[in-house]
Amino acid sequence: MSKVSYYTAEGLKKLRDELNQLKDVERPKASQAIAEARDKGDLSENAEYDAAKEAQGMLEMRISKLEEVVANARIIDESQLDTSKVLVHSNVKIKNQSTGAQMQYKLVAQSEADLKSGKISVDSPIGKGLLGKKVGETAEISVPNGTMKFEVLEITRD
Repeated sequence: MSKVSYYTAEGLKKLRDELNQLKDVERPKASQAIAEARDKGDLSENAEYDAAKEAQGMLEMRISKLEEVVANARIIDESQLDTSKVLVHSNVKIKNQSTGAQMQYKLVAQSEADLKSGKISVDSPIGKGLLGKKVGETAEISVPNGTMKFEVLEITRD
């Protein structure tokens, strides 16, 4: 069974662009590489042919996975988001209760996650721990070296 994922319009456009690139550019390149390797003689001892077939298989697997993700993607209208609790596409400001450090993240689908730009996956331990929390509540998140506690300071949308 496929899992529905929620995206911004920009995030879904990136996925569709990548899928089109793979189908329209990379797939013909893979076919061409196989044809060139096939022309080089005996296929039973042709490592180039085997490598080209392997690369094609990996490409087709990636295309299939992206097609499934795109088919099950839903766009969220961020203007309609409830800011009373942490949801997908919420911007959340949190405070680490042990260090006092404050951080701000946007919770996004796994394929949109980019820690450098402050986007974390709702499937990550922190993302899962924050979902459903309200301002003032504490999220206790299990990590490999114990439990971290984050206080939700603010919830906004873009």
